[in-house]
Amino acid sequence: MKQLRCPLNGVRPIEEFAYGGEVRSAPDPEACSDEQWMDHLFNRNGSAAIKREWWYHVASGYWFIAERDTQRDVVIHTYSVERLRERTA
Repeated sequence: MKQLRCPLNGVRPIEEFAYGGEVRSAPDPEACSDEQWMDHLFNRNGSAAIKREWWYHVASGYWFIAERDTQRDVVIHTYSVERLRERTA
């Protein structure tokens, strides 16, 4: 059984989680062109790499970040959204 470590709830079965997409910075929707906004909404970097992703623990309603090697499908580290804010501040 595949498991994922939630920073709040500990190790849980992967079925308790929902993937929320890659962590990306969004352009200012009022300052960018329609083409730039569409590019942000619909285009993703699909190359295999270590990526920061949003994950959601459904039972507790808790959002967090996972750093995952998409080539090997291995989660390297999980942490709270507050830590993400600290890293990008």
